[in-house]
This record gives sequence, structure tokens and C-alpha cells, in this order.
Amino acid sequence: MHLSTYEEKVTQDLLKWQQKMQKNPNLVDRTSKAVQDKINSIIPDKVHQAITATIKQMIRGVLTGAEFTTSPVLYGSNLEAIEKDVLKKINFYKNAGAAEGGIAGAGGFLLALADFPILIAIKIKLLFEIAALYGRPINDYKERLFILHIFQLAFSSQKKRQKIFEQMTHWTAKSSGLPDDIHQFDWKSFQQEYRDYIDLAKMAQLIPGIGAAVGLIVNYRLLSSLGKTAMNAYRMRWLEDRTLPDSETQSFLPQAS
Repeated sequence: MHLSTYEEKVTQDLLKWQQKMQKNPNLVDRTSKAVQDKINSIIPDKVHQAITATIKQMIRGVLTGAEFTTSPVLYGSNLEAIEKDVLKKINFYKNAGAAEGGIAGAGGFLLALADFPILIAIKIKLLFEIAALYGRPINDYKERLFILHIFQLAFSSQKKRQKIFEQMTHWTAKSSGLPDDIHQFDWKSFQQEYRDYIDLAKMAQLIPGIGAAVGLIVNYRLLSSLGKTAMNAYRMRWLEDRTLPDSETQSFLPQAS
């Protein structure tokens, strides 16, 4: 099928993103992981338990609950128009998350801790909004799984990211074989990767004097990264749907070497 000029540009951007998702961990990635493991070892167990419980409940809510409501699903045929709305939505949530992080960081240790579940809720809400704008049926359990995969892709180590990205390619075909039992979702790995990814930055939010600035900047950047990841994930599905008659056997994206 003929691609618009905008879709051709998006395809080129996707090639670069795919290569980034598939690259092997470098020295910086491995060093960051070692630092995160060290930080995890000195964080009080009560903090770990609180964050783990929060993430677990949020995941269950995403998969089964109705609390993550969003705007009506739109079925547009113009990718450029859709993405203008997506960018507006991302900017809104980046600013909202930054403001919340700044307030929490200025409020001391307890408020900074409270920022963890609030920020997770903001991120997931953003993903639901983006999915709806791309015309995805967000009440479908498997579409919600895709949303969680986007979350993982944005907030995982590079080694884990390679595996998640592979799971997300040709999602329409692959999801038909997924189990309907939500208990088979690996939430343990999910929460550990998420915590490892954000601990290094977010723990600085607990430091008196700089917490407000850290909270504002970190939340803004985390939501910006999540928004970009979501856009590329849905672009990939958009172009797969547009160009591939048999997504099980073909790929519009070449494999990274």
C-alpha cells in the first residue's frame, strides 16, 4: 500500500529506533546496572516492599480494572494528524508530572516516597490516552498487555529491552496466541526492572535541598522518554498493519546487525 510522505519519514525514524532497541548493552549500560544494584542493596527493605506492592497493584489494575479510563478510542486514517494530538497529550502529561514531582520533592521524605505511585499512575494514564488516539481498543486485555510492554520497554535495562522489543514486533499476530490468564504475566520481572531503572534518579529526590529540582526534572524526562517509546511502538504497529499482508512471516524493519 502506498505510504504518505509523513509515513515514509516515520519509517526512517523507526529504523533508527529499532536499531537502538536491539543493540547490545555497552559499558555504560553495564556500569549503570551495577550502580543500581548497589543502591538497591542499601535502600531500606520497607521502601522496597512499598514500591513493589504499589507496582503490583498498578499492574493488576491495568489488566483487570476499570479505573484507567480514558478518552473515547479514535479511528483516524491520517497518521500525521493523529500524532499531532499525541504530542499535545505527551506535553500535557510531561508538565503535569514535572509539577507533581517538584511538589513532592519539596515536601520531604514522605511526600517524595508518595511520588512513586502517583508517577506510575500518570505514566499509565498517558499510555492509555496514546493508545486511544492511535485507535487501539484499550478495553481489550491484550491491548493492555501491549501497554505494559511499552512501559517495560521504556524503563528496562538494555539487555531486557532487546527481549521485550522482540515480543512487541508483529503484535497482532503474536497476541492471538497469548494466554488470557492475567496471572501468567511476569509482574515480578516487570517491577524489578522498573525499580532498577528509576531508582538511581528518583532516590536523589529524597535528598533535602535538591529534592524539588530533581523531582521536577526527572519526572519530566521519564514521561518524555515514555511518550517517545509509545509513539514508536504504535508507529511500528501502524506501518505493519498498513504494509504487511502477512505480519507473521514478514518484517518491514530489517534486523539490526
